[in-house]
Amino acid sequence: MASMLMNSLRCCPPVNPAWAVQYATRSLSTSVQLHAQVQTKSKKTLAKPGVKNIVLVEGVRTPFLLSGTTYADLMPHDLARAALQGLLHKTSLPKDAVDYIIYGTVIQEVKTSNVAREASLGAGFSDKIPSHTVTMACISSNVAMTTGVGLITAGQCDTIVAGGVEFMSDVPIRHSRKMRKTMLALNRAKTLGQRLSLIGSIRMAHLTPELPAVAEFSTAETMGHSADRLAAAFGVTRLEQDEFALRSHTLAKQAQDAGLLSDVISFKVPGRDTVAKDNGIRPSSMEQLAKLKPAFIKPHGTVTAANSSFLTDGASAVLIMSEEKALAMGYKPKAYLRYSVILTPKTSCCLGDYSSSMVMSLFLLFRPAYGTPKVLARAGLTMDDIDVFEFHEAFAGQIMANLKALDSDWFAQTYMGRKAKVGAPAMEKFNLWGGSLSLGHPFGATGCRLVTTVAHRLLKEGGQYGLVAACAAGGQGHAMVIEAYPQ
Repeated sequence: MASMLMNSLRCCPPVNPAWAVQYATRSLSTSVQLHAQVQTKSKKTLAKPGVKNIVLVEGVRTPFLLSGTTYADLMPHDLARAALQGLLHKTSLPKDAVDYIIYGTVIQEVKTSNVAREASLGAGFSDKIPSHTVTMACISSNVAMTTGVGLITAGQCDTIVAGGVEFMSDVPIRHSRKMRKTMLALNRAKTLGQRLSLIGSIRMAHLTPELPAVAEFSTAETMGHSADRLAAAFGVTRLEQDEFALRSHTLAKQAQDAGLLSDVISFKVPGRDTVAKDNGIRPSSMEQLAKLKPAFIKPHGTVTAANSSFLTDGASAVLIMSEEKALAMGYKPKAYLRYSVILTPKTSCCLGDYSSSMVMSLFLLFRPAYGTPKVLARAGLTMDDIDVFEFHEAFAGQIMANLKALDSDWFAQTYMGRKAKVGAPAMEKFNLWGGSLSLGHPFGATGCRLVTTVAHRLLKEGGQYGLVAACAAGGQGHAMVIEAYPQ
């Protein structure tokens, strides 16, 4: 089935080999977009009579750092607490004004399984404010935000703090299951003889540690392998992927130097220096990128360490409110949070309703291609209406495969049941301040960064509509339409 699917995908209309070069050049040559003058737009608003408007008031994040660097001695709740405190400082928000706190994370620290609660208490929020943690792979903070939007829409809350955190410098490593069973049995043993017998049963194999799984439990698939196959299926070359990765780092560096990454807060790391900026932004050259060997499918794969997002420590937080409440408290919102979709693995048309691991493995990172048309249709918009695009860059090959699918009538008709393609985003609107490949990707925190970046870019560039899209493990994903708040 997988080979049949890949062969059918190769039937997509051929793409010019210089696709990435052309797009990257267009984007880099239009770096003046970073300093674009605000222009008045005259598009319709997505507000509806009788429907509550929900606004993004502010968003912050700690600097995103390569795992194993300055944050190495911390714990996840330390980073989450720093993000929450940064949000409080930036907004002067009274701590008792918050109705609910929701945080996303993926690899959980066993000592602080509800990291939302531990971080909120550490940041000084009242213990009377409920808080819970959600997990949905790389869209965990996206889900935290949409959960908050749902609570406000339902009239249960007016003020939500949502966020996410990931800490890859220290992950839970367990004893083997045999050893765990022996240790639990030892705890229940009542006599010395029983204890000695259990201790005597321990063998060297018991001492083999159990690391967090890299592969998915249901598909036994790793994200890197899936990205490599997806890139191959859509004819995305190694050259194109390296060019896109270079574009991401170059634009991120320009944005960082221009002071546009204003969501980043300074954080004094206990026992270390104050961290004020991301440390994974490293513009290189095509010659250097070409020297790297494939990281997953060897020796002929195209995904390398340089065109993949790196393991990252970081946290983010956003303040979401009903418009009425925000204005009553004297805030000037940044954007409206409009339409949102959460996507799950479901292939269609010629694939029927297959959910086999072979089929799903190819589509693990493919939700932006499905979510973008869906959320646009829900909002009654087209690609041309969108002024700012922020897509999560898990891998360069994954991003480019999604863009090629969006620009394919064949894919739209065959796999989405649509009459025609929606088209690929214009690259002069796409991820202009860098992306996960360069800024970093703390799994649980990226969603809030994407939404905040859209709001800030809309303000800077004078646009009205922005679109966020992200893939996640399990073939899931998220897409959201954001509207600039009138200035």
